[in-house]
Amino acid sequence: MAATPTVVFTDGACLGNPGPGGWAWAVPGGAYASGPEPQTTNQRMEIRAALEAARSLWDTGPIEVVSDSTYVVNCFRDRWWEGWVARGWTNKARKPVANRDLWEPLIDLYRSKPGHLRFRWVKGHSADAMNDLVDRLAVEAARTQHARSGDAPPTEVGAPDSVGVATGAAGAASAAAASVDSRVPDGWKVAISGVRWYEADLLTPALRSKVAEILAAKRELHPDLVVLTGLGLGAEQLAAEAALEASVPYVAVLAFPNPESVWPPPSQERYRRLLAGAVDVIVLQNKPPESKQKAGAALSRRDAWLARHADEAIVVWDGQDEWVGRLVRSFQDHLGEEEVWVVAP
Repeated sequence: MAATPTVVFTDGACLGNPGPGGWAWAVPGGAYASGPEPQTTNQRMEIRAALEAARSLWDTGPIEVVSDSTYVVNCFRDRWWEGWVARGWTNKARKPVANRDLWEPLIDLYRSKPGHLRFRWVKGHSADAMNDLVDRLAVEAARTQHARSGDAPPTEVGAPDSVGVATGAAGAASAAAASVDSRVPDGWKVAISGVRWYEADLLTPALRSKVAEILAAKRELHPDLVVLTGLGLGAEQLAAEAALEASVPYVAVLAFPNPESVWPPPSQERYRRLLAGAVDVIVLQNKPPESKQKAGAALSRRDAWLARHADEAIVVWDGQDEWVGRLVRSFQDHLGEEEVWVVAP
């Protein structure tokens, strides 16, 4: 009879991307450990948490790592690592795999003893006591830059992700972006964004159909697929139309109320039609911004919200617009490179 695996929960946290970070692992009713890094990213901390847990528990028998990071779990569930190794540690775009220094030893462990190490995903911030514990331990390590360990779960831990990690207006915005919103829809969430209104000539019916085909394929893997779109002029409205074409529900995530009020009448009509077709509408700010600068800040917070709450992202980008390039990197930091599709117009 196969040995029962040791179940270990892992999590990582980062107070900024990059910024001070922390990792943690804990066995229900058993040992735990956490540790800091002074300048890192959330992705690195998620991988390191799994690596530290596997190394620490390797000799105890089979191990099941439970993580709320799709970046970590999907690497093994979808066998991304096989492609990385076959391509000489480059990704699908033939670029060096990010965080190879952490991935390689973890994958070496995984390959060294088939079946000894496996991974399971758990939804983050979902009232799972152990997921909450490692979340708090990781945030505590990031905030204090001190390590902890023990043979039994601690009874005193810090606050969960995003609470009390920054001060001032910038800190409030960071915390708002990092926290989990109770309005987030159920299902496998794909955020779609990309080129904006001044590149409208790139947004052809053929491109819309291409995105619709991608959504239809993803729905085969995730029957509960739902699209998240800001419904802004450009790729975000194309996202809603592609979702309609693929018969996939979409949720409008608005940075503030009535963004269309300054648009030309035809654009307003299109926006309102697409808004009416959404299965839900989430408005992140109660009042319209008072200036272009504040509108830009609100849109940035909306983008951070999407990156935080999506499971995958599709970005329509021709490689030119620097703003879209930053958006791609933000999605990759939160979701992992393999969960971000860049679609060329």
